[in-house]
Amino acid sequence: MDLKSNEPFWLIKNGLLGSYPSLREDTSCEVLIIGAGITGSLIAHQCIKDGYDTIVIDKREVVNGSSSATTSMLQYEIDTPLYELREMIGTHGADLSYQACSKAIDDLGEIAKDIKSNAGFRTKDSLYYASRKKDVAWLEKEYDARKEAGFTVEWLEPSTIQKKFKIQDAHGGILSKQGASVDAFCLAHEILHYNEKKGLRIFDKTEMTKVEEKRGFNLVTLDSGFKIKAKHIIYCVGYESVNLIPEHFVDLLSTFAIVSEINQNLYQEYNDYLIWNTAEPYLYMRTTDDCRFLIGGEDEEFRDPQKRDELIEKKSEKLLKSYEKVFGNKEFITDFRWAGTFGETKDGLPYIGPHPDFKRSYFVLGFGGNGITFSVTGMEMVSAWLKGNKHPLDPYFAFRR
Repeated sequence: MDLKSNEPFWLIKNGLLGSYPSLREDTSCEVLIIGAGITGSLIAHQCIKDGYDTIVIDKREVVNGSSSATTSMLQYEIDTPLYELREMIGTHGADLSYQACSKAIDDLGEIAKDIKSNAGFRTKDSLYYASRKKDVAWLEKEYDARKEAGFTVEWLEPSTIQKKFKIQDAHGGILSKQGASVDAFCLAHEILHYNEKKGLRIFDKTEMTKVEEKRGFNLVTLDSGFKIKAKHIIYCVGYESVNLIPEHFVDLLSTFAIVSEINQNLYQEYNDYLIWNTAEPYLYMRTTDDCRFLIGGEDEEFRDPQKRDELIEKKSEKLLKSYEKVFGNKEFITDFRWAGTFGETKDGLPYIGPHPDFKRSYFVLGFGGNGITFSVTGMEMVSAWLKGNKHPLDPYFAFRR
């Protein structure tokens, strides 16, 4: 599956940060991780920390799937508002899910610090504003739910948003004191490199073609014909999981993004914030660590890569018009534009856990707008699973829930 257009900003900005050999012999391991994006790198980090003999494989170059196209807005907010999620799965599970995403931002910051990352991890406030008057009532309800759940939030009136953020189309909003941004492409490479020095074995251009369940282990056949004997398999394959799992559990969408030329004025004014709104599909904005401004949105149902890419120019123009509606005459000159794949689940939650059709296997599928923070939570859940323990989020992130 082609998960991104040809020129995602992060891939161009960073270039080839690391290259690994393909696997050219039979081998074995305790844990085999399939997928070397940001999710696979984080899970590998946990497995090495826990002392498991671990291999990571990817059919592409590492971090060259959807992780190279992510906009990397790190939020505790899930695509389903907290008050709605409470109605769907209960207050305990909803609050627990939101709190896990909040903790994940702090945990990722610690990982970045521990590995001495240069990926620009930066904490930020998050503004979620009503772009339509009809959204104010439910957004106020969302504010009350978050405050009740213990989050540090402030309700901002339209005049305050206009004065503080220069946003023209706001009818009120929630300012949260928890959020961050990072260059996930760079961070994933750094995590892999850090753990390779600690014994992690990494192979790119190495594709799984078949898995046979044996007594006490899985035997994985590769496209080269070589085999890996693995006690456990952890699938970090993101949106390509739809090719593995037969039932319908996620809707694939295409999302579009543009990045400005270097703009010191926009950077200085908005570098401390993540901004998103209640439009459908919602608009999201942030700065980058090299002083640019990023805008994303205009989601469409995923059809095929060619049709998705044919929409990039049209969607870029729409994003620019949305920017002008938000900020008026603030200058924005587009430098890069691209499209990526996005997943939407019935409740906005990820699928993290075992699947009944896959023995001795575990999936970490961080769907939704905060897939990276879900993947950080997945580190804890994988660690518990490998040790035979339960995790409080197991029932809420499970398949067939």
